Amino acid sequence: MALFPAFAGVSATPESSAGGSSRRDLDWLSNPSFCTGNLPALQQNTVEIATLTSEKELLTRSPLRPQLSEGSDTHKSFKQASRKKKKEKKKKKKHQHHKKTKKKYEPSSDSESSSATDSEKETSTEVFIDSKKEDEKPNQENNATDNSGSRFVWLDDVQALTTETFRTDKKPDPANWEYKSLYRGDIARYKRKGNSCLGINPKKQRISWEGTSTEKKQLHKKFERYFSKKSLRLVSIDGVAICSKAEVFSPDPSPFISVKDSDDEVPPSTSTWVNPLGVYDKSTALWLQGQGPSDQETKQPLFQKDSEDAILKAKVEEFNRKVRENPRDIHLWLEFVSFQDEMMKGPSLYTISEGEQESRRKSLKLILEKKLSILERAIESNQNSVELKLARLKLCTEFWEPSTLIKEWQKLIFLHPNNTALWQKYLLFCQSQFSTFTVSRIHNLYGKCLSTLAAVQDGSILSHPALPGIEEAMLALFLQQCHFLRQAGHTEKAISLFQAMIDFTFFKPDSVKNLPTRGQVEFFEPFWDSGEPRVGEKGARGWRAWMHQQERGGWVVVKPDEDEDEPEEDDQEIKNKTLPKCQIWLSIEHSREQRHWLPWRPEKAKKQTDEDCDDPERQVLFDDLGQSLIQLSSLDLKFQLIDSFLQFLGVPSGYNLPTSCLYLAMDENGIFDDGLSDEKPLTFFNLSFSGVNCVGHMDTMNRQGQRMGHCKEGEEFIQNIFHLILPLFSGKEKSHFCLSWLQYEIAKVTWYLQTKNKKRLKSQGKKCKKLAKNLLKEPENRNNFCLWKEYAHLEWLLGNVEDARKVFDTALSMAGPEDLGSRLYDLSLLYATLELELSGNLEGAATSRAIHILTKLTENGPYIPYTGQVLAVNILKARKAYEHTLEKHLNESSAPDPSSFNCSGHLVSMVGCFMLFQYLTIGVNAAMHIYKQVFERLKESISSECTGPSVNIGIPNLTNALEAVTLMHTNLLRYHMKVSVFPLNPLREALSEALKLYPSNQVLWRSYVQIQNKSHNASKTRRFFDIIIRSTKSLEPRLFAVQAEKMRKRLVEDVLRVDAGEIHSTIPETGLSNRIKALFENAIQSDNGSNCPLLWRMYLNFLVSLGNKERSKGVFYRALQHCPWAKVLYMDAVDYFPDQMQEILDLMTEKELRVRVPIEELELLLED
Repeated sequence: MALFPAFAGVSATPESSAGGSSRRDLDWLSNPSFCTGNLPALQQNTVEIATLTSEKELLTRSPLRPQLSEGSDTHKSFKQASRKKKKEKKKKKKHQHHKKTKKKYEPSSDSESSSATDSEKETSTEVFIDSKKEDEKPNQENNATDNSGSRFVWLDDVQALTTETFRTDKKPDPANWEYKSLYRGDIARYKRKGNSCLGINPKKQRISWEGTSTEKKQLHKKFERYFSKKSLRLVSIDGVAICSKAEVFSPDPSPFISVKDSDDEVPPSTSTWVNPLGVYDKSTALWLQGQGPSDQETKQPLFQKDSEDAILKAKVEEFNRKVRENPRDIHLWLEFVSFQDEMMKGPSLYTISEGEQESRRKSLKLILEKKLSILERAIESNQNSVELKLARLKLCTEFWEPSTLIKEWQKLIFLHPNNTALWQKYLLFCQSQFSTFTVSRIHNLYGKCLSTLAAVQDGSILSHPALPGIEEAMLALFLQQCHFLRQAGHTEKAISLFQAMIDFTFFKPDSVKNLPTRGQVEFFEPFWDSGEPRVGEKGARGWRAWMHQQERGGWVVVKPDEDEDEPEEDDQEIKNKTLPKCQIWLSIEHSREQRHWLPWRPEKAKKQTDEDCDDPERQVLFDDLGQSLIQLSSLDLKFQLIDSFLQFLGVPSGYNLPTSCLYLAMDENGIFDDGLSDEKPLTFFNLSFSGVNCVGHMDTMNRQGQRMGHCKEGEEFIQNIFHLILPLFSGKEKSHFCLSWLQYEIAKVTWYLQTKNKKRLKSQGKKCKKLAKNLLKEPENRNNFCLWKEYAHLEWLLGNVEDARKVFDTALSMAGPEDLGSRLYDLSLLYATLELELSGNLEGAATSRAIHILTKLTENGPYIPYTGQVLAVNILKARKAYEHTLEKHLNESSAPDPSSFNCSGHLVSMVGCFMLFQYLTIGVNAAMHIYKQVFERLKESISSECTGPSVNIGIPNLTNALEAVTLMHTNLLRYHMKVSVFPLNPLREALSEALKLYPSNQVLWRSYVQIQNKSHNASKTRRFFDIIIRSTKSLEPRLFAVQAEKMRKRLVEDVLRVDAGEIHSTIPETGLSNRIKALFENAIQSDNGSNCPLLWRMYLNFLVSLGNKERSKGVFYRALQHCPWAKVLYMDAVDYFPDQMQEILDLMTEKELRVRVPIEELELLLED
């Protein structure tokens, strides 16, 4: 039968001649089965075979079989062939009888009839060919046509098509009556898809198929959910790359989208004789014409299928070529390593078969091994590259044991002892390895690091020269060691390190200055062990004075005053014995942390010795700190050392830790507290410690037991520090320390105001005013406007408004034309904002007072106190003066001269005054216009300097100025929203733009979270946090993203559970808990977040608040794997899991963390 029966009767002569040229290029048409030349002959044979087959079927099926002429050669040969076939079939059945199984197949009658039919066809074909060779009749074609009209069933078997396509078969088939059905060979075979039928209305009609088993299977089929194994397997399957067709776009875009007509979509070839019904595709129609597809169409599907693999292969080849040409390019090697993650997203490009691609597991180990091999090749070409070796060590943490990794680190440190960045990462690695961690081991490791770098610095190690910036890096490592000891509970050692470092830096004798660091340390040891007063202790004079006195014969012993020997009354440590044991231990531990953070030393007046110390851990020996002493030659670094020590003690010095150790030291949640910023957004006192606990304070997460300041001994220690260091500095540095001292005392006043402790507020106010007056009495501080400003602010906080105004007026009247600087602007700005906040609105005498202050600032004459309303002419003159000064400073900020950047503080203060002036005289839109102008100009200056050929040294000053201006602008908008109705959008946009530039500014983040919490739509906030987190490595966006979701969760709970009492609402919380958990997990996986104790404390506290104790314990042990040195984590665990208190204390003792109240001592105290 023909391959395409519908065209069995069509002559193919013209088509074969037309497609001859195209057939020469097509190899697949060379097959004899596709030869179009023999198409008429094959077609004729097929028709005649079908004729004989139908005749035979009628003979075998009919019960009233007519007698045929036995003389017919065709009939004789047909009978003989059928007999032979039946004999052969019987033999085969006997042979296969023993191989039959008990499986169910089709009925035997069907198989026999079908095989018989096949044999009959083969026999008839042979006979027909033999008879045709003997004689050919010219009218054979007409006879076949006549026979087909009477015996053929299907229209496809008719050779010649006529106008009447349907005919009536008038000759009956008696077999239909005999078997009660049509012959199965005359019925087309089909396989039903579905249970419906074409042409019926599915809403009104339905077909019931009998004997179907598909419905039963579908009823019992289990529905797979998205979390099932089968569905998850589908998710991991790679998608198919989709290549869109190339479209030619016109240069002139049309104003409308053209809609194609349905007739246009039909290909023109469908109307030809080849495809009259339109059921063949393009390739089949071409084959019927004797043609093949074009080369372009043949290659296109192949290209679409392998386009993604081809792109990846091209990238691999490109990387290999570049690496081969530039083997010294370290950045290129690292890019090649990171590219492996993209490579492993899909199946391998070099697998043999598709089955191998599907069955291949994309394991992490395979990716890591590939990266490791690339890094080893890179290290072979770059033996001295520390960056590549660090990447290799980071990769090997997944393969090697901790002991093996430490050995590799030691080898790397031995090869590069002068690399400070490598030392910092090595210390962090050893510090975060829980299995090998002990406090003494890490402390000695810090000492070895600093002593090695000190030897490199002074030239003792000749093989490795000192790298640039080694002093700054050594100071950062020293501060990291001090905070490590503080977090581990060894505060006495941290204080002793600072004491020794200050003596070693500022009071060094001239006779030892030229010695190397190791020699100077050897001379310093006798002074430390001599028992003389140290830095912060009463009577301390320093190493130099002790050395000179020793050369003259020793100190003259002075008898101490008896009045100062009054012992401090010891408070009872256990105030309530009915509390649980863990709570009693926590209270005693916190109490001793606050009182015993200073190192214990025997008092000679009381004839004490070292044996009189109750806790030997409070004594600090020279061996604990001798290796960590370093030399600082830069005045700026010496100033930073004192500043960091004051910040360590809790004094608001404004110093921020280096980024390398900031997140390691961050362990308290004070970064989310606003203090008085909600009530007074313009003048709130921002005592920010950047999330770092000061010494003596180990607060809980709820901050209930927090207190400001220290015990009596601690306060005396801080005062002695200030008395000792103030003579060492002069000018701006000395003014800065005086200001820090006064701000520290004012911070305690603010704290007592918040806690409403009137008794302590009164005594602290008197003490603070006395200090301010004593500082202002000194000759160099009489014109110090910063101290005058803080003194006036103190009087205002204490409620003495008139006294504060007198102080402000006195300070402003002292200023001359030459004093018109940033400090005078700061003084006037604070005075005006205090007056504005006092009124509570934009009308009244207080507003007039603020305008009077800002107007007098621009006049050259002496300041005159407020007498009445300001004239409009003076306001216009002041506005012109402000505009002129602003333009002048903006031009200086964009100048290439680095000296002009020294006035960045002046610019910030002046812009703040101008914005407030415009706000009071015109409105908030005028103030916003000033801010936008300054923001755009400073941003352009910073970007132009960064892209310039040489980076200007004033860029940090400009950046700080822009940040300060943004902060003042946001505070002004917050105040305006408090006193009047104003949309949130301007403030939101200002904060968003600022946070994109300064993602680590905690004050800006606090304001942003606060205003976004008022919005009911959290999608914008979440989207913004996601953008910032992806663009920066800072941890602050992640912390505040968690805080924002926690505030929203608290708000939802308050709304759902209002007036519910003990009965909680059953309304779900919209998945906020799971979102917060995901944010925590995402933050913990970051580089800075994995070793941040504050982040782990927040995560643990949140899980405990949900009531999931088992999961909380898991998170606690995960936290110890990353931060085993943080004592606050252990104390939080004792609070959350009281039943495991003994186990946690044993773990602290094993890791050598400071336990001030052993469990045995606690039991003795409870017995008493």
